[in-house]
Amino acid sequence: MNYKLLVLPVALLLTGLVMAQDISVMSFNIRLNTPHDSLNAWPNRKEKVSSQILYHAPAVLGVQEALPDQMDDLRASLKQYKSIGGGRDNGTDKGEASAIFYDTTQLSALQSGMLWLSQTPTVVGSKGWDANLPRIITWAKFKHKKSGKQFVAFNTHFDHIGKEARRESARMVLNTVKEIAGKLPAFFTGDFNATPDDEPIQIITDKNNPLHLVDAKEVSIHPHYGPTGTFNAFKNKETNNQPIDYIFIKGNWKVKNHATLSQTWEGRFASDHFAILALLSLSK
Repeated sequence: MNYKLLVLPVALLLTGLVMAQDISVMSFNIRLNTPHDSLNAWPNRKEKVSSQILYHAPAVLGVQEALPDQMDDLRASLKQYKSIGGGRDNGTDKGEASAIFYDTTQLSALQSGMLWLSQTPTVVGSKGWDANLPRIITWAKFKHKKSGKQFVAFNTHFDHIGKEARRESARMVLNTVKEIAGKLPAFFTGDFNATPDDEPIQIITDKNNPLHLVDAKEVSIHPHYGPTGTFNAFKNKETNNQPIDYIFIKGNWKVKNHATLSQTWEGRFASDHFAILALLSLSK
């Protein structure tokens, strides 16, 4: 056997592994902890949520509606993860968090911060436009340990009442990615409380705008897996075929696959939203 002939293919394979790194990204509205949910209340779901996350093992996870006690539960269960971001009311331990969890075995956090979706984004607890509640963007700049490559992750939860707030929040999303990520690749997870044909998503994905983001599902190499709708309201299936949860991308990402995770435990869901998952590859 001519062993020299084996050297080139192996070298090319290793080069490919160095040039492209896979990063699994999940967005998950975990539903706030409220006793009004009865059998679907958080104490009955928290192990389902954490087991789903641990099984799919995202490098980056954006959660929405996470109250302080839920954040504590997630930190206790997701032992190799660290979290970034605090509650929307005071930036730390009050109100729902749109937090980012990251796998410390894969990533190092370099910078992070929070902004409020309002006309005064640096004012803690500020409420914007016609929003019913304060809403936030959490962001973090990461370094991939194996490749040394850097990228920025963003996570948010748009207001469920204010139509103007969702429109202006969409514009703020684009400007925020430009200002914080610059030329670095980025992705934006979240519950946007808007379907693809609604104005906020049209603003975010408008190809005529050089700042636009791309829906990862639309450019996935492998066809989307699972339901297209992402809200189930704790019923027996998704309420319709339109998503309100997304993973948007910017930069030189390749989307290898995209999925909506709709598994049940004896007919019960982990949350009133399905988690969505994308495998991104950061090419050279």
